[in-house]
Amino acid sequence: MSTIDSSVIVARLQAVDAAVSSIGPALQQAAATGEFADVLSNANAALAAATSPATSPATSPATSAATTGTALTPSATLLGLSGGGTGATGAGSGVTGASIVADAEQYLGVPYQWGGTDPAKGLDCSGLVQRVYGDLGISLPRTSQEQATIGTPVASIADAQPGDLVFFEPGAGGPGHVGIYVGNGQMIDAPHHGTSVQIQAVGQPSAIRRVLPASTDPGLSTPGASGAIPASLGVPANLVALFTSAAARHGVPASLLAAVAKQESGYNAGAVSPAGAEGIMQLMPSTARGLGVDPLDPAQAVDGAARLLGNYLQQYRGSVPLTLAAYNAGPGAVARYGGVPPYGETTAYVHSIIGMLGGVS
Repeated sequence: MSTIDSSVIVARLQAVDAAVSSIGPALQQAAATGEFADVLSNANAALAAATSPATSPATSPATSAATTGTALTPSATLLGLSGGGTGATGAGSGVTGASIVADAEQYLGVPYQWGGTDPAKGLDCSGLVQRVYGDLGISLPRTSQEQATIGTPVASIADAQPGDLVFFEPGAGGPGHVGIYVGNGQMIDAPHHGTSVQIQAVGQPSAIRRVLPASTDPGLSTPGASGAIPASLGVPANLVALFTSAAARHGVPASLLAAVAKQESGYNAGAVSPAGAEGIMQLMPSTARGLGVDPLDPAQAVDGAARLLGNYLQQYRGSVPLTLAAYNAGPGAVARYGGVPPYGETTAYVHSIIGMLGGVS
């Protein structure tokens, strides 16, 4: 028979306190848009979840598994049920920190929305974390307070690995903010009202938790081969160093990086597509903002694109077609179709670049 101890009662009271405390700031943020009804609806849902967490899977404010497309499971630790566990399900499925980071990057530029878990509408910090892990089959609790109870603690940022959760704004009910560590002293998060999902310096988190097993994959810390750039790609001399140096930093072959640039813009640093993609690597403005780069600055654009491509290569275990498909159509589309999505533009894009590289598979 499952039991609930007194510590769980305290935890639930803390969750109620956190939910109530968030209402005032949320109402202030909503004053600019008048979305008071959404704030109150989200607060009501948060209070209901805090007071009766055992009645249903851990759902987010005003959302459900049907809207997120993710099977959500309540944390056994939070519920105080015997049996232990980390509170995250599916963590033994072979998911890597690199794949967590790569999945998170598809949400760069999504606007912040308090209580948000639907990227079509907006995401808040813990909604982003839950969504990313859920995309890869790992169910996490909804709030940053609950997420701070799962996994295992990491001593310091020096010990952190990509995919670790970093927490800020400690309080009686738990931390008020969470992000995903991406390595090199940076994290991806949904900061606050008026911003969007972005990559920024991690600073000094109040706590770090590791949901995934410790990685032994040297690819997370050691860049891959830079790859010689074939003369057939016709790379302008002033761009060669940009491609090779960015490739070394982010573990992507320089030849692949150069071929993507040729396909995207013909090496035109000032190119702007009808859809609004900009620069030599044709980054959408929202993606560029999330990466913290100026898409019209060749050095910054190449570095940002190399970061994305390097993460995709790790996520897809070196598959160039899947990496290219993710760059063109997004990793969500690759996951949805279990391979290169059947979009005419995407299949032509993949075939064209592979042809430039001499049939890399």
